[in-house]
Amino acid sequence: MLAVFASGFSSDDPLSVLEVGDRPAPEVPTGWTAVRVKAASLNHHDLWSLRGVGLKESALPMILGCDAAGVTADGAEVIVHSVIGSPQAGGGDETFDPGRSLLSEKHQGTFAEWVAVPSHNLIPKPAALSFAQAACLPTAWLTAYRMLFTRGGLQPGETVLIQGTGGGVASAAIVLARHAGARVWATTRDKVEFGLDLGAHAVFESGAKLPHRVDLVIETVGKATWAHSVRSLRPGGRLVVSGATTGGQPGADLNHVFFRQLSVIGSTMGTAAELRRLIDMCEATGLRPAIDAEFELADARSAFERLAAGDVRGKLVLRV
Repeated sequence: MLAVFASGFSSDDPLSVLEVGDRPAPEVPTGWTAVRVKAASLNHHDLWSLRGVGLKESALPMILGCDAAGVTADGAEVIVHSVIGSPQAGGGDETFDPGRSLLSEKHQGTFAEWVAVPSHNLIPKPAALSFAQAACLPTAWLTAYRMLFTRGGLQPGETVLIQGTGGGVASAAIVLARHAGARVWATTRDKVEFGLDLGAHAVFESGAKLPHRVDLVIETVGKATWAHSVRSLRPGGRLVVSGATTGGQPGADLNHVFFRQLSVIGSTMGTAAELRRLIDMCEATGLRPAIDAEFELADARSAFERLAAGDVRGKLVLRV
């Protein structure tokens, strides 16, 4: 089958180890289901995989991709939840399972004609969502949902600052927070109009002084925005962080944290139950992911080049 996979690791030139070609169809263990992929979406996780982050050399070649929507052998249209819990976990919140993994880490990923996943990781796709829209939800949108509501405890009427506008998580957070009744501010270097189109009440230059301090900050950028995030919070405010695309070693600004009693909260992906609620929310409200561009699976390299360049407004989708 046609697939997009990592043949090696390169921290300096990750696209040099990206391959598009033939791979064996997936094995389907007991309790798993094969899904014919109709659409899959890219995430920064895929670039990190090419750099060797979270992926062992013994797992190579590894088909990339966490997100997908497709059809099972019996014709059911499904969305794939990509967090794979360990057998020892025994249920509960799978994001706290120390043995968890994502598709494309221990198990072959979704950038292929077929993917095999645990049957309980399949969630029915509503007819109202296209395959491309559905494929954008399980990582970026689910991460934003958990950051805002589960970990961040966002309430209607609060002010939330979202660092960035163009990325998948940031753009999802703008849409979801606005719909939840929050005052939404975002920062950007060059995507002001896109942020406003998504629903932000105001979009500021990165690092700009804000009209007033905020209740909640959604942080995925890392080192480049960390100090601004900490100093933008009101006393008792919450900072939820799920990524660090510009580096994970920022100054801690501990004086601000303890003196103003700030809460710094980590967040990773989301649960299958949260994904179901997110899907229901999109179906009931008409909210849909912003899709920057769609590419055929055979042209995946062009999609990766666009992601690596950073000039993305929303999600990049592969059509299978």
